[in-house]
Amino acid sequence: MGDSPMKTSNALTRRFTPVIDPAPQQRRWRVELGKALPALTLFVSVRLTGVIMATLWSIHLGRHPRTVAGLEWDGHWYWHISQYGYGLITHAKHGHAVYNDLAFFPLFPGLIRAVNTVLPIGAVNVALLIAWSAALIAAWGVYAVGELLHGRRIGILLVALWALLPHAIILTMAYTEPVMTAFAAWSLYAVLTRRWLTAGTLAVLAGLCRPNGLAVAAAVVTGAVVHLWQLRRAGAPTAPRAWAAAAVAPLGWLGYIGWVGLQTHDPLGYFHVQSLWGSRFDFGRNTAHTFKHLIVGHDTLVVYLTAAIVLGYLLLFVFCVLNRMPLPLLAYCALLIVMAVGGTHFFSSKPRFLLPAFPLLLPLARHLARSRLRTIVVLLSALAVVSLFYGTYLLTVSHRAL
Repeated sequence: MGDSPMKTSNALTRRFTPVIDPAPQQRRWRVELGKALPALTLFVSVRLTGVIMATLWSIHLGRHPRTVAGLEWDGHWYWHISQYGYGLITHAKHGHAVYNDLAFFPLFPGLIRAVNTVLPIGAVNVALLIAWSAALIAAWGVYAVGELLHGRRIGILLVALWALLPHAIILTMAYTEPVMTAFAAWSLYAVLTRRWLTAGTLAVLAGLCRPNGLAVAAAVVTGAVVHLWQLRRAGAPTAPRAWAAAAVAPLGWLGYIGWVGLQTHDPLGYFHVQSLWGSRFDFGRNTAHTFKHLIVGHDTLVVYLTAAIVLGYLLLFVFCVLNRMPLPLLAYCALLIVMAVGGTHFFSSKPRFLLPAFPLLLPLARHLARSRLRTIVVLLSALAVVSLFYGTYLLTVSHRAL
């Protein structure tokens, strides 16, 4: 538990002041889990259906479902790091790209290795177990943020929309997005409830998961600065835990960047490694070029849908700003968007990079909550059909990078 905020005249501060429950901590968490159970049941049902569909179609194509979900694309790199450590460098068959495993952050392969030591069921099985468990914890965190801000109904709808995103199949693969989103969601919840030490610690862990885990640190720093400013305006004593959270939040991300710098004898070594993969920050020039190509030329279905999804996220961000979403959430989503849209990495992977940006779905959840139950069921059912079939296609048929 973090430090409780001072009472001020600011409405936002009053709204997110944590209530100290006299009941034992374990009982309180059971109550919270019970409230989230409908959302989690819905999430598990949707994603389990996706796993079954992908499994059946993989078998139909003569491919092992575990290999498809656990060793495709980045999954193979995480598996290799967990088994042999860092040091794998390969060259592209066509072109000048050099693929160095230092591009991958260490927490996920480290967890695979640690859990497989205690539970020796095979690294691929462990990777999937961690990803699926993290996805469920993330869904609980998504619900917690939605319920805190707008009530239980919107919390459930927020989880439903997140589970039905076109790229939500990633949540059942051996990828880092489920793990990062779990840390991110609960860190954001901790920021909104002023549990500063928890928020900072989870931000450190998120920063060790993925490059865009830095967005969680941005949310913690923003929340701490806003809180400290509110205290100063009210003439209240400062909050040392907020200062501490802001100071430690970026350390996970900075720590790995620094370690790669030592390994490569270059302070900017990590960014050099990424550039050899073809991943650089060009302020969106490559993304704009791809959109131009789609207008004057033609490409595959995946690329067109990727463009539509990116535009949808940008539009949702505008709605979030207009709806005055809390600043920590805006900072978190803004940095995720900037890193996804501004980078030259594989265009078809951009929806995956935006998958942790679940707060952007809040305007849709709030609008949907005002609809009749029949409308909600019809819309979510339609989304489920699109998401499940498209996810199966992405995982088993499409040759585009996920």
